[in-house]
Amino acid sequence: MIKKNNIIHSLSNHLFWDVDLSDIDQDKHSGYIIKKVLQYGLFNDWEHLVAVYGIDKIADTAMGFKELDRKTASFLAILVNTPKENFLCYTTKQSIPKHWNF
Repeated sequence: MIKKNNIIHSLSNHLFWDVDLSDIDQDKHSGYIIKKVLQYGLFNDWEHLVAVYGIDKIADTAMGFKELDRKTASFLAILVNTPKENFLCYTTKQSIPKHWNF
């Protein structure tokens, strides 16, 4: 089991290249950490995230992300047995759509 105060240092370095790691509090900035791992993390990062926050907190937090990709939202919806339409990324339309829709 991962100690709660060590999650930032156990995640991949490429996730937090843009911030000073000493400024990140894993309780106060949990949404930021969850978002980075869901968008750019490796499977090992996912395991650390689940061990510290749990599936339910990850899914509840991710429901509020407008820019989460739909595959990740669908995956989380299946894990917590909730409709994928509960995720904001499914109900919010971008004002400027992407050129490539993957």
